[in-house]
Amino acid sequence: MSEGLKRVYNVCEEIGQGRFGTVFRCFFPATGESFALKSIDKRLLTDSVDRECVEKESKIMQLLRGNPNIVEIVDVYEDEAYLDIVMELCDSSDLYDRISKRTFSDVEAATIMLPLMEAIAHCHRRGVAHRDIKPDNILFDSRNRLKLADFGSAEIFHDGLPMRGIVGTPYYVAPEVLSGRDYSEKVDIWSAGVILYIILAGIPPFYGDSAAEIFEAVLRGNLRFPTRIFYSVSPAAKDLLRKMLSKDVSKRFSAEQVLGHPWITSRGEATR
Repeated sequence: MSEGLKRVYNVCEEIGQGRFGTVFRCFFPATGESFALKSIDKRLLTDSVDRECVEKESKIMQLLRGNPNIVEIVDVYEDEAYLDIVMELCDSSDLYDRISKRTFSDVEAATIMLPLMEAIAHCHRRGVAHRDIKPDNILFDSRNRLKLADFGSAEIFHDGLPMRGIVGTPYYVAPEVLSGRDYSEKVDIWSAGVILYIILAGIPPFYGDSAAEIFEAVLRGNLRFPTRIFYSVSPAAKDLLRKMLSKDVSKRFSAEQVLGHPWITSRGEATR
């Protein structure tokens, strides 16, 4: 990590791994306040696309400042070898930990989806597509507030211009990304829809025994609601899932439309 950072912060134990760097706990000695530090060794980035993503990450996080459901950037230090990003610390469990243990009722699921969609809508209003929405990147702070994190794959889009490039994670990646077509920020809506399905059902909507099989299932996009699993899930939740997981991007909801859906506005209490 950079010498500039080490002169200001005391670095402690490793607490995670991002796509491009290692995450440590650090603290500011004058106050004792703890933060998360993402330290990226630029010398390990041999791919020009990866280098571009790393350079964008801190700029994008600064662009998104001020939303309570997005991890806040605190400081940036950079030298020839390292890029160090200091962020607010979210040391509670992430969403992956929570949903791997149980399924959630409509009301419980809505308490997660509302702040997540508000974070995604904020990104899209600022012209940012996250492109890697998944439970591992959804954190919680000490007050149990949801925080969208890890903008290492994010991209800035302008005036409706499409994006390209295969990024994302099996299970959560949108079909138009896998097909190699141009795509829009609505890839984030697909990923959030997959998360909602898993929260309610305990299983992903499109699955397989390997990445290739998962991708084939995503490309088919055959959305089903098995009765034995969805017996207690409201029709309103299933309606929202259909609109978030539409293969037809023109029919897929935007973030603002998701926020306006009755299931969201009723906090999961709408039944139809």
